[in-house]
Amino acid sequence: MLSEAAKKKAAAASKPAAPARGAGEVRIVGGQWKRTRLPVADRPGLRPTPDRVRETLFNWLGQDLTGWQCLDVFAGTGALGFEAASRGATQVLMNEADMGLVTQLKSIAAKLKAENVRVLRGDGVAAIKQCAAGSMHLLLLDPPFDSALFKPALEAAAKAVAADGYIYLEAPREWSEEELALLGLGRYRHLKAGAVHAHLLRRAG
Repeated sequence: MLSEAAKKKAAAASKPAAPARGAGEVRIVGGQWKRTRLPVADRPGLRPTPDRVRETLFNWLGQDLTGWQCLDVFAGTGALGFEAASRGATQVLMNEADMGLVTQLKSIAAKLKAENVRVLRGDGVAAIKQCAAGSMHLLLLDPPFDSALFKPALEAAAKAVAADGYIYLEAPREWSEEELALLGLGRYRHLKAGAVHAHLLRRAG
């Protein structure tokens, strides 16, 4: 006969795992879906780009992205990718490794009827490498800050970006001109906001 403690333990083990709790929300700051709320799942390392940084980024880029091909490499909440789509980008590919976040992104895109958004599941660096050379007008790189993905992502992005295109890099430190030059990139803009360093990069030369 099971003790009360054993019964409680068995009952707990039989319960399905609880879904990931929400950790708040962010809002799209511009374009046709301005003020639309995006849920932020409770995931390790998930860190949505702050509103102020997103607003500054799209002031740098301009508010009309008509005709642009964009890739949000580590999409997470989709805040960056949906900002680009909201401003009229022709196509925004959102890549994310976490299946739960992929499902969430697809749900948001369906709710917005965002025909210019396509959600992919997979490795971020591999997703960049699948792009034709010089095909992307904007690559959005915001990997987990504790990862080793920064350099390989930048190396791949330097090949995928169009001659007149941009690479957005969000990182826990500032990348120097010398480091970027070794990757064939140059810094166009830089902003520090709290612990975030936002870089807008272009192909060197």
